[in-house]
Amino acid sequence: MIFATNKLEFPFFKMKNTYINGTGCVSAQKTFDAAFLEAAVANTTDTLLPICAPDYKAFIPPVAIRRMAKGVKYGTVAATIALQEAGNPDLDAIITGTGMGCIDDSDKFLRAIIDNNEAFLTPTSFIQSTHNTVGAQIALGLKCKAYNFTYVNAAVSFESAVIDAQMQLESGEAATVLVGGIDEMNDYTAQLFKLNGCIKTEIEPTHTLLHSKTTGAVFSEGATFFVLGSEKQATSYAQIKEVALTNTLTQDEIAEKMTAFLQQHGLTVADIDAVILGYNGDVTFDGYYQKVAAELFQNTPQVYYKHLSGEYNTASAFGLWVGANIIKTQDIPDIVKANAVASSTIRTVLLYNQYRGLDHSFIVISSC
Repeated sequence: MIFATNKLEFPFFKMKNTYINGTGCVSAQKTFDAAFLEAAVANTTDTLLPICAPDYKAFIPPVAIRRMAKGVKYGTVAATIALQEAGNPDLDAIITGTGMGCIDDSDKFLRAIIDNNEAFLTPTSFIQSTHNTVGAQIALGLKCKAYNFTYVNAAVSFESAVIDAQMQLESGEAATVLVGGIDEMNDYTAQLFKLNGCIKTEIEPTHTLLHSKTTGAVFSEGATFFVLGSEKQATSYAQIKEVALTNTLTQDEIAEKMTAFLQQHGLTVADIDAVILGYNGDVTFDGYYQKVAAELFQNTPQVYYKHLSGEYNTASAFGLWVGANIIKTQDIPDIVKANAVASSTIRTVLLYNQYRGLDHSFIVISSC
């Protein structure tokens, strides 16, 4: 495990095994009740991908649904699916990451302040808009009084939550941890993101993100949860080996830093059986991925995923879900292949993500 702010720093001790024993995902794809990406469809026309909502009544009491923010609803569903898959274990911690929190209710509350001249405000939207709402609601539903923490750290919010979970497992404070990344999007925020260039204002006729010629990303929202444990189970997908964060890197530095990261953990580029890259269609910043793809991993199977999930602060959680499933199924679906290189066995996968040139993260996962 590595945690760094402005440069890569390397560990002085070896973390215990961190097994992914269950996963749950609600996204722009039908990822909650289908086999791995078998129902996935690449949307090549929209710049803001709509969420593929499950039947919430199957997971949440109907009387509670109407009072929940949408992020709370699909976060609860994703967490429930992950827990069911892991055999509904007792939790020692619930750790979430989010960049924007429940932005829709934040928007409603701020609008109410303006519309009502700061008078006669109801607190519901404010209460529902706090960033730790999802983790709190999951704990309330489970009657779980264990450690509960939410990280709000932009595009490495989810990775920060994973690092905390690893430390909880390493210290012996926890044996089973629920970790997730959740982010919402609404119309008003999308308009602001288009104005500042974060979301594409125009789209190529049939975009694939890999060969985008325009600025801005294809955005969405979603929630992905993992049950992490210190013991391997029959349901285990993979194990998280290393996590590294660094805030600022130039495109000329990225290949060297990634090579150094691998070397410090006894790995080489040849040891990586697949690399998952966070292409989001922004021609200004996708050069980071193109750089490592061309210089380091030209002979390695390359995977991308944000044409399916869209971009958001915790989209890397969807990327980890893709990586864990690739290891478990030993198959890379055609819809996420970024090149034509094949591998007969996939034991070690590297995930690399960044957002607008900042908040770079590296995650290594391996077979159990």
